[in-house]
Amino acid sequence: MKQGAQGSAGTGVPQIRAEAQRVPGQAAGQAGVVRQAGAVRGEHTHSEPPAPPVTRGRPVVQRSSVRGQILDALRAALVAGDLRPGEVYSAPVLGERFGVSATPVREAMQQLALEGAVEVVPNRGFRVVERGTRDLAELAEVRALIEVPVMLRLARTVPAERWAELRPLAEATVRAASSGCRATYAESDRHFHRAVLSLSGNRQLVRIAEDLHRRAQWPLVGGGPGVRGRADLVADAHEHTALLDALIARDLDVVRALVGEHFAGAAAG
Repeated sequence: MKQGAQGSAGTGVPQIRAEAQRVPGQAAGQAGVVRQAGAVRGEHTHSEPPAPPVTRGRPVVQRSSVRGQILDALRAALVAGDLRPGEVYSAPVLGERFGVSATPVREAMQQLALEGAVEVVPNRGFRVVERGTRDLAELAEVRALIEVPVMLRLARTVPAERWAELRPLAEATVRAASSGCRATYAESDRHFHRAVLSLSGNRQLVRIAEDLHRRAQWPLVGGGPGVRGRADLVADAHEHTALLDALIARDLDVVRALVGEHFAGAAAG
């Protein structure tokens, strides 16, 4: 495999300068040059895949939000498939690609480990978990057990005007799907579902449902049916607008059918 510590210069990836460890005497206005951190906590930087260009198109990160924005970027890279299942990535190499020290990257990766997206490999870094279609089906089943009864209850109690307020979010999922970017659609999809479930007033339910939703968006090992094309994303997004129409009309039979189809599609990837 390619050496992950090489090739960071000239990649066109914006540098996250706020946490960068600068070489003594370097001018503040120069591009962030980080110290080699291969020995940090025993993590090796050789024999691993190149770090993905996870910051492409992102603004320079401010110091106060370095860890959070790196976490967002790594989550997007995970959904997009730039962080490949089964591969090991070290915090120093990813830190060099971001233009920051290894510390905020390691903290973000540890959060992903808590979420089950990666696992710690002692003295090497973090391995992206490998999931199969059974994992995806199980997540879809659990999500349906939680969300379907709540949506049906809300369909009976929430007034039409409240549902109409969610129309821009549903339309945003269609635009995101039309872009063909899985990471962009994943974020928009979670935003819509979170807004719907928030009408229940149950913050714990919203938190648990979003965690399950995020896990369901991780890629499957070797691609497979979990790799969704633009047409699949668009079809999935249009189910959101159809669901809102049924909720506004209080057509419980249609709501039940649409929600069932939505999670059936999620189980299949």
